[in-house]
Amino acid sequence: MFMKKAIELAKKGLYKTCPNPAVGAVIVKDGKIIGKGYHKKAGLDHAEVVAIKSVSDKSLLNGATMYVTLEPCNHYG
Repeated sequence: MFMKKAIELAKKGLYKTCPNPAVGAVIVKDGKIIGKGYHKKAGLDHAEVVAIKSVSDKSLLNGATMYVTLEPCNHYG
């Protein structure tokens, strides 16, 4: 269910992120989506960063799970 949402988000970046892959991310806490994002364009924040920034109360991130359509990048972006 949550990975399906991440895939839907990734599709929003299709053909816009080259040379990077289209990636979606969803953050879940207690069975509810608290954050989401996707890589919108090469040179902009990656999906994981967008998802984290979308969480209004950062304290909710403690103990949350992130579903990402690609293994997280080890570069800042």
